[in-house]
Amino acid sequence: MSLGKNFLIILLLYSLMLPAGAFELDWSVDEEIRSNYNPSKLEQEVLPGLPSILKQTAPATSSPKPSSSIQTNTINQQNSVPKTSIETDFSGGKKHVNKNMSAFTGDDFTAIKVKKGTKFKVRSQTKVSDWNTAGARMTFVSTAPVTKRYVSFPAGTTFKGLIEDSHQPNFAGNGGLLKLKADTLIHNGSMYNIDAKITKANGKKIFFNNIKGKRGYLKGIANNVDKGEKFYQKTRRVSKDWSSNPVGTVLSPIPTVVGVVGYTVNLVASPMTALWSKGQHISLPAGTDYTIKFRQDLYMY
Repeated sequence: MSLGKNFLIILLLYSLMLPAGAFELDWSVDEEIRSNYNPSKLEQEVLPGLPSILKQTAPATSSPKPSSSIQTNTINQQNSVPKTSIETDFSGGKKHVNKNMSAFTGDDFTAIKVKKGTKFKVRSQTKVSDWNTAGARMTFVSTAPVTKRYVSFPAGTTFKGLIEDSHQPNFAGNGGLLKLKADTLIHNGSMYNIDAKITKANGKKIFFNNIKGKRGYLKGIANNVDKGEKFYQKTRRVSKDWSSNPVGTVLSPIPTVVGVVGYTVNLVASPMTALWSKGQHISLPAGTDYTIKFRQDLYMY
């Protein structure tokens, strides 16, 4: 035999001679357990009892009805779900907004927004004046196209408006007043409510949205001064006529002195007397050019 095989045989014999290699079963412990305990009752008598929740009888095979508490929780959960803020009617393509949702602003992804400050050049088709009362309606037509993102307003777009306030010339030199407003835009057959003011009329800027007739106070002062001037010139002519004869020469200065006094009094009192003067009426015929400016954003659907 070779040296390698001899080594393997010696190693095998050595392992069998070791105590760890002997398979000797010790049944003494098992016999003692059987003599002291009943194996069939070991689980019920020695081990602790199961929790009470596990000892309940199993439910019937049929599906049990939910208890009242489960029903109540289910109802509360259903009531707690918020309602949808927007409902869409696909048959007509119209959008209905839930008015109970106070957080909804109208600026959603389906709307085309035309920002406030947008201006339109328009021409009136209605004559208006300070003789019209508040609430009278008028019509405008745009004279130039306006293009915004996703929407264009061609020339000829119709706007509707009204007279918010008006009055005729009154005392203290005030002229007539017209306050105009555009409140409706018609685009592609649809009408939209707008909030727009008039910023120009016939190329002239309008402040505070008030179109006013010319004031008459300063003109009233000038008219009163002119009256004093005319009175003075009249007394001068009288003095000249009187000085043409010997008797009148002595008295001729008197009319001139009266004229000077009258002119002075009239000049000093003219600011007070001008308070009774009135301004001019205002009248804007059809065909007047205006500029309309949005005061609020417009949402188009």
